[in-house]
Amino acid sequence: MKLAIIGLAGIGLAGIGLAGCATGSGGESPETGMAPMSCNAAPAQYHIGHDATQAMGAAILKDSGARTLRWGPPNSAWTMDYRQDRVNVRYDGQMKIVEITCG
Repeated sequence: MKLAIIGLAGIGLAGIGLAGCATGSGGESPETGMAPMSCNAAPAQYHIGHDATQAMGAAILKDSGARTLRWGPPNSAWTMDYRQDRVNVRYDGQMKIVEITCG
């Protein structure tokens, strides 16, 4: 009886581990059920030189098609993880946007 319970628990845990490998239909993300968005920084390049404000961030997000925005303060370190749905916006000490990239 004890062996049967342990066996069933092991099967349940294996199923949970494989659930992370599932893919949604139509290219949807299994975590969100939403279609993945991809960043394109080219349409947002004209924002370089503008003030780094919340409204400007919203405009950059819209222009780039990204799902998320990451602000890069001056002299700050960033993680090197790459996310195709994220736009990165670096600004200088005067709060002027100096670089817009994806990743």
